[in-house]
Amino acid sequence: MLECRKLRILNGTKELLNIDFKLNGSLALVGQSGSGKSLTLKAILGLLPRNLTCEADFNADFHLEAGKTIAFVPQNPFTALSPMTKISKQFFAPEIKQKECINMVGLDEAVLKRFPSELSGGQLQRVIIAMAAAQNPKLLLLDEPTTALDFDIKERIIVLLEELHKKIGFEMIFVTHELSLANRICLECVVLKDGRVVESGSSEQLFAAPSSEYTKTLLNTGFSNRSFRE
Repeated sequence: MLECRKLRILNGTKELLNIDFKLNGSLALVGQSGSGKSLTLKAILGLLPRNLTCEADFNADFHLEAGKTIAFVPQNPFTALSPMTKISKQFFAPEIKQKECINMVGLDEAVLKRFPSELSGGQLQRVIIAMAAAQNPKLLLLDEPTTALDFDIKERIIVLLEELHKKIGFEMIFVTHELSLANRICLECVVLKDGRVVESGSSEQLFAAPSSEYTKTLLNTGFSNRSFRE
């Protein structure tokens, strides 16, 4: 289990983030834009701008190293790949592993010989997930990975993530503003507002009986509250 006893980020004297959480399987970070969700992922990945100061305290038995024990799936796969390089050249794994993971996400091996511009957004997102799976990560970080996709493609990506989570057994932190999606894919949930934890707990309990007015407001908005499958 990954335990973050403290994650504090400062910009000079201004505190941007001060949270703690426990991850035992799958955790959703939810909240409005600017709440600190993506900032948390950047801190874990070690990708914070140099002008920010980070104070972090993680349990010592969970060794975090981007590209080895941690894999990342961004919101926009087009920004994660070089448009001038074929997929196979950006897939840092042996050829047999590339094919295995590409097949695992439901794509034909032919995509390995294509450029990113030749693939759709949904195909590219699956390529990114395949690349992440090839690392056999202990921790998978996902930053709004289905936001730009239409409903049918979004559903395929979510089903794929659910299957890989069971098959590979990685821990998962899923950033989203869609509360119904968080409730579906993650066992635990942390609600963030202005860089603070408003409330946390099991997704089922939190969404059934939220304790904070902020969470209640999120749930009562038409966008966040609608069923993912409707």
